[in-house]
Amino acid sequence: MAKIVALAAYFYQAAVAFGLLIAVAHLLTPADYAAYSLFITISQFAAIFCFEWIRYACSRFYPGPTPGSEALERKALTIEFAACAAICLVAASASMFFSVPREIAVLGGLVAVLQGGSDLHLTMLRFRQEFRAFSRLQGSRATILAVGTLAGAVVAPSFTSTIVGLLAGYLAYGLWAAFLTRDSLREAARFEPPLVRKHFVYGSVAASASVLGMLAPLGLKSILTAALGAGGAAGALLALDLLQRPFVLIVSALQAIQYPDVVASYDREGATPAFRKQLGDYYSLLAGLTLMTAAGIFALLQPVAQLVISAGMRDGFLAVAPFVIGLSACRALTFNMSPTPAHLQHRLLTIFLLAMADCVLLNLGTLAGGYFGSLSDAVLMGGGMAGALVATAVGVRVLLSLPFDFVWQPVILSAIGLAVPVLATAGFEYSLWLSVSIGVVGGALFCLLGLYSYFVTMFRPQARS
Repeated sequence: MAKIVALAAYFYQAAVAFGLLIAVAHLLTPADYAAYSLFITISQFAAIFCFEWIRYACSRFYPGPTPGSEALERKALTIEFAACAAICLVAASASMFFSVPREIAVLGGLVAVLQGGSDLHLTMLRFRQEFRAFSRLQGSRATILAVGTLAGAVVAPSFTSTIVGLLAGYLAYGLWAAFLTRDSLREAARFEPPLVRKHFVYGSVAASASVLGMLAPLGLKSILTAALGAGGAAGALLALDLLQRPFVLIVSALQAIQYPDVVASYDREGATPAFRKQLGDYYSLLAGLTLMTAAGIFALLQPVAQLVISAGMRDGFLAVAPFVIGLSACRALTFNMSPTPAHLQHRLLTIFLLAMADCVLLNLGTLAGGYFGSLSDAVLMGGGMAGALVATAVGVRVLLSLPFDFVWQPVILSAIGLAVPVLATAGFEYSLWLSVSIGVVGGALFCLLGLYSYFVTMFRPQARS
């Protein structure tokens, strides 16, 4: 039950973030929204660059194998975070000497630190199995940050006011989180420097892959903005911001619930037949639900865009949306499913190289689209999707390095559920709403059959046992 509540918290967070982006896009001008979008991406990149290695170390080593190791691990993690927070703020201040506006540097540094700290705190709660507190704080953070951001945008519909509202939201959430967990995470312990080395060796390599994962869309946004201008790229940037989020949600939720059991089973028993089935079930869920997510977005794309996307961004949004859906689905599989064997077997170089291939091929594909085609948003994004497809093909080889028993039936049904709304778009010129209806009904039917297949092949046998 606690895991189901945690899963619901992920969905709630995604729904709030989705609504927030739409609201901010309506309140700000296209140029201000483009600046806001780039700021959020850059601050997230800074948070990952400075703090993600600590979060990865936490997810791998915390709370530790024995009761006494938990306090020691937490002490080391806390000191690591404090040191990296100081470095982050110094680097943000130093960026003012390189023509970065003072307010951008200060706000960016503070947002990055607060985001990194809140992510680490939530990770510690999740791995302590405190799912009730985790779920409450996960939902609270999404709500408080959305309220703060919207308040800033309403008070003064400008880039700076919106970011100040976001920062105020982080500060309010920090106070609430400290109050809610005031009686936990408090055990005292001495600081052991060898733990920092252990955390850094594993965490830095895993985090470098996350940094490359953030560089990929950041590079794509930079190419679009340079080629089309801030106003011309606003629709494409909004599509990237909105349509990637559901895929991130699905993968994050599945990993939070399923992946720790996969890791524990491999560390405890190795590649046994039972583990191969467990790993195949995990892969099947990731692949099938990713395809279902793409099907749902594709089926509802036109009506949702007509209702919620502002007129100034709608044409650009719709022009690139199919390509964004394609590259997002590919990256969800490449970045999260393909390196699983490397993580389990501690093949750190493979993790890094696969993330680099994803980043480089995505942006090379975008540049190639502009070079061989035209400097239009659809052509550039189509090139990016082609690069993402090549990166997925590279990742398949890594995926196959560890044996698993894949469950095909629900994935095939999910693929058909995606194909129906994609093929239905051919009838848009004849009747938009008839085509949308066919896509929604047909896609939903096959996706529901896929979900039922998962229930029959995976969850019902588990319930019986």
